[in-house]
Amino acid sequence: MLLFEKKFKASLNSKVPLLDKIMHYIIKRKGKQMRPMFVFLSAKLCGKVTESTYISASLIELLHTATLVHDDVVDEANIRRGFFSINALWKNKIAVLVGDFLLSKGLLLAVENNEFELLKIMSNAVKDMSEGELLQIEKTRKLDIEESVYFEIIRQKTATLIAACCACGASSATKDVATIKKLHLFGEMAGIAFQIKDDLFDYSHNPIIGKPTGIDIREQKMTLPLIYTLSISDNPQKKMIINTIKNHNKDTDKVAGIIELVKSSGGLNYATKKMNEYHQNALNILEEFEDGEAKKALKQMIDFVIHRKQ
Repeated sequence: MLLFEKKFKASLNSKVPLLDKIMHYIIKRKGKQMRPMFVFLSAKLCGKVTESTYISASLIELLHTATLVHDDVVDEANIRRGFFSINALWKNKIAVLVGDFLLSKGLLLAVENNEFELLKIMSNAVKDMSEGELLQIEKTRKLDIEESVYFEIIRQKTATLIAACCACGASSATKDVATIKKLHLFGEMAGIAFQIKDDLFDYSHNPIIGKPTGIDIREQKMTLPLIYTLSISDNPQKKMIINTIKNHNKDTDKVAGIIELVKSSGGLNYATKKMNEYHQNALNILEEFEDGEAKKALKQMIDFVIHRKQ
């Protein structure tokens, strides 16, 4: 990871002083770096870490950072991981251009190193992420998300990137197509579990969490606990929930009432059960690989995904 950080910083170099300043700010406020870790551990699981693995990890971090910068513009978010977002400090126009710069840097990194398989995996991931985001926006307007649609949204929006991390890591260590597909599916299962855990945070009062309780409801996002509650509600209750989300989502008391309703209806228990199922699916895929440090670490990673506090 230390060597990766050096290579990643080098990939952000620019001759434009403003860009250099923003890139330095981005490096300073980086997150847990789970995605590069998935790349390295998947590579180790399939063979050895190579120069191609470092390129994969840098490419993914560049594209992931680009999507975060653009997401903050789309969501009009001023805070990211406890820091001011790029758009809050430098406004939307510069934030969009910074995201474009990061995206192009990632593409160039792959092309200049003839890593066309990595480019193919990542291009598909970016396509899926964009489609997932647009599908969520479309469905949020009508508030008619069924469970199957919810899972398709989170598969595209969140899980596809973790799946790409694992597939890229595997691809950097082996050319066996079946193994690469297996690791892609493992990442998808882990990514879906990760997103359901994120959804559950919205119903928690834990002060460690970087977002206030009920923010998904305020943003009219249909998450699994809420979808389950709607599915078992009678018509009057369903109308009341949808009316609150549509017309009273800024009313703290009414949002708190929806949260309590979701809790009492078993929505959190249902979502937790589903999260554990995907977690187990990921573990089952890992069991097909030989025991070793990488396998043990990947198990710890996906355990962290469902037990994390933020």
